[in-house]
Amino acid sequence: MSVGRAERGQITLLVIGFAVILISLVAVVVDASQVVLLRRTLSSLADGAALAAAQSLAEQSFYTGQDTDALPLDPSAARAAVVEHLGDLDLDLRLLDVAVVGDRVTVTVSAQADLPLVGAVTSAFEGTTVTARASARSPIS
Repeated sequence: MSVGRAERGQITLLVIGFAVILISLVAVVVDASQVVLLRRTLSSLADGAALAAAQSLAEQSFYTGQDTDALPLDPSAARAAVVEHLGDLDLDLRLLDVAVVGDRVTVTVSAQADLPLVGAVTSAFEGTTVTARASARSPIS
């Protein structure tokens, strides 16, 4: 069986096409993994910061003997505890919000995910912003 001139080199083009598709898929998976890992890291940091803030007792309210089912929290002390907790880290993240409502503290942080492969190919793309939010309570049990 001889191959005609019109079909010569078809396999080479097919292999090159599949290689380009495979390399593109690897780039997408690596970049998506980068975003997922950053999301998990931010979620863990927000959890720790929320737990630190939930221990920020409003001493005056506590010692005046107000009857509550939860420890009264001081919003400024909670924010200071979050800033102290996140300030020790060597990460480029932004503290978006520290909300204190009753006995619940909610911390929201974000960071820019640098996509190593897609960002290298397209220099105009600066990455994506990843946000995480965590809450903690300080109930009296």
